[in-house]
Amino acid sequence: QVHVVESGGGLAQSGGSLRLSCVVSGTIFSIDNLAWFRQAPGKQRELVAGITQFGSTNYIDSVKGRFTIARDNDKKTVYLQMNDLKPEDTAVYYCTFGQTIMVDITGRSARYWGQGTQVTVSS
Repeated sequence: QVHVVESGGGLAQSGGSLRLSCVVSGTIFSIDNLAWFRQAPGKQRELVAGITQFGSTNYIDSVKGRFTIARDNDKKTVYLQMNDLKPEDTAVYYCTFGQTIMVDITGRSARYWGQGTQVTVSS
């Protein structure tokens, strides 16, 4: 059975940092492509960052240079280090996985999602 559990969200000030973690169980984690999405109130869910099984990464333009995605296959965990946070980063953040997830900008192809973790950035 597949489980996805995100953690690490919270309240941060503008310019601050947070580190999100996501544990994925019930899959062959090492061969999964993984991604972080976010959804702000009243907005569509969007792909934030992805990482392939080989460690290649991609990011949306608005977080490039501020966010870093990383994975630890031994711990079956994917991380999102978020620096220089801005109020527009406020959203619920989710992680998921899938063969085409790196190019799935709304996550429609993903079958499994966690409960998400709230990130709130104050100005």
